[in-house]
Amino acid sequence: MRHVNAARARSRAILTAAVMRYEGKIYRPPSEADAFILQATIGCSWNHCTYCDMYREKTFRVRELAEILDDIDEAAREVGDHVEKVFVADGDALVMPLDHWLPILERARSRFPNLRRVSAYAMARNVLDKTDDELRALREAGLSLLYVGPESGDDVTLKRIAKGDDAASHVEAARKARAAGLSMSVITLLGIGMDRSEEHARATAELITKMDPPYFAALTVTVVPGTPLATLERKGRFAVPSVDGLLRELRTIVDLARPTDAVFRTNHASNYLPIGGRLPRDREAILATIDRALAGQIPLRPERSRGL
Repeated sequence: MRHVNAARARSRAILTAAVMRYEGKIYRPPSEADAFILQATIGCSWNHCTYCDMYREKTFRVRELAEILDDIDEAAREVGDHVEKVFVADGDALVMPLDHWLPILERARSRFPNLRRVSAYAMARNVLDKTDDELRALREAGLSLLYVGPESGDDVTLKRIAKGDDAASHVEAARKARAAGLSMSVITLLGIGMDRSEEHARATAELITKMDPPYFAALTVTVVPGTPLATLERKGRFAVPSVDGLLRELRTIVDLARPTDAVFRTNHASNYLPIGGRLPRDREAILATIDRALAGQIPLRPERSRGL
């Protein structure tokens, strides 16, 4: 085990070194901690969500293809045999045209002999803007997982937070992705519903049911200085619910969501209660854990340990 851990630590150190040309802060899902992060786009093509400051200092652009391919080649020379996953950044890299995507996927396959997964963030509109044939071509070339964050299934909430896509668009994007053979990991956001906490939670559960992803996760909203959400908070027009309120939202979502078979996680650092399991298989056990937390029987993540 010691040798395995040492090898993993070495691989992660080399992978970190391989992104030294990365512009700005690095953001990736928790499940991509051991992935080679390949920055193919700079920033987010939408970049209007009121709660998000991840790419506000960046002006969106697609990097030159030659630079992206050079980064793959450099990583391959350093740690090619260790790369099993590639996460294509930044915010919604699926927006890239196929004349960028396909050479990237081909080069990754040829340089990383143990590659088993390529993933990226995406918005519903990115999926909908691709034809069925284009999505199938991406899957056949090696893209396998999309991380999509509708945050809420409540259209009123989605409009308030300037998400840019409504619930129906997310459902259709999930259908198109599934038809092309692409897996989807759906991200929801506890506490973002403002005065519509119950409506947000119930509609989010309904959205998960309709999108039917194989993976979904819940994060907790954090008011970041400099964002429009921070301005609303300062003006008294937004407040993060109490911890109990956040846990009740989580309980409603878990109780009402009906995915066919989904891995569920709240392991993101923003959450007070890290839990996980499969739905529907572990529904009752997860609900029991949430109820124990609500009753004060389980210690929650302390405020000082929470983060983005």
